Parts: sequence; C-alpha cells; structure tokens
Amino acid sequence: MRTVAAKVDARTRILDSAEELFAENGYDACSTASIAKRAKVPKGLVFHYFPQKMDVLTALIDERTFVEVLPDEDVETVPGDPAGTLSRLARRFPLRASPAMRRILFREADTHRSARERLRRVNSEVVHRARRALELTMPGARGDAARLEVAAATFATVLLYQENLHQLTGQHVDPDAVAELIAHALLGP
Repeated sequence: MRTVAAKVDARTRILDSAEELFAENGYDACSTASIAKRAKVPKGLVFHYFPQKMDVLTALIDERTFVEVLPDEDVETVPGDPAGTLSRLARRFPLRASPAMRRILFREADTHRSARERLRRVNSEVVHRARRALELTMPGARGDAARLEVAAATFATVLLYQENLHQLTGQHVDPDAVAELIAHALLGP
C-alpha cells in the first residue's frame, strides 16, 4: 500500500513541478532535469511516468483543465435582455483550470496540439452558449442566424482574449461592457 501512495505522490509532484515551471518559463524553456529537480525525484522517474516531455504537458492539460459543457436547457437567459444574458454567461466561463494552467494553455496553444485543442473546445462551448442564449433571449432574431453567430463568436473571442490579456498584462476587459456593445449592435439604434 505504501508503494502505491509513493508512486502517486511522485507522479503528482512531477506534474506539480512541471505546471509551475511551464507557467513560469514556458514548455520549451524547461528540461525534464529541471522538472525532476523541482519535484525532488530522480530524472529517470520522470521518464518512467512520462516517456517524453510532451507527455508531461499532455497529462497536465488532460488532467488539470476541464471544459464544462452546458446543456441547452441549462443556459440561463434574461428575456428581452441580451446584454444581461451575455453578462450572466460571462460569469460561467466554461474553462476550469488554475491560473497557472490557463497561462500554459494560452502560451502553448500556438505550438502544441493538445493546448490548441483544449482552447478550441472552450471557444466552441462559449460560442454555442452565447448563440443559444441570444436565440432564447431574442426569439424574433432566430431568422437572422448569421448575425447571432457573429455576435456569439465576437463575444467568445473577447472572453478568450480577456483571459490571455489578463494573464499577460493584468489588464481587464469588462465583459458587461462587451455584452452591452454586442446587444446594442443586435438591437439596433
């Protein structure tokens, strides 16, 4: 029993160390030796659990990020208030991950397929939720599917960009202001 706990503990320490190092310096700037050193395990043990360094990144993304998929019937709307509906939606951002894992996802998305795919899933979920919420909030606009799709995609883009911008600069884009802007564009003057 003690051996199983020690193995789980070593693997967890390796992932914890990799998460810290990848978030601080980026995947490419970290070696398996630095991960092993921070985890206080032999370098060979890193390769025992993760045959390639890429396997460490993939395990982090698979195990420490989660995209919440919301059924259509659970999308909360404020009837006749697209801005309020989008604001409410922004507060239920579907990516569940630590700040360090968010930084890793956005940093590594350009060069690592697993990070890019996870962000693609987040984007798809936000677009889907926003489009569905707008359809429910503005029933008369259903016939204008193209405008709703553009509004939903714009909203998703801003939310995802906000996540990245906040990680990089600390600057914050107010999702309520973005929701008002999109609603104004949809409702017209």
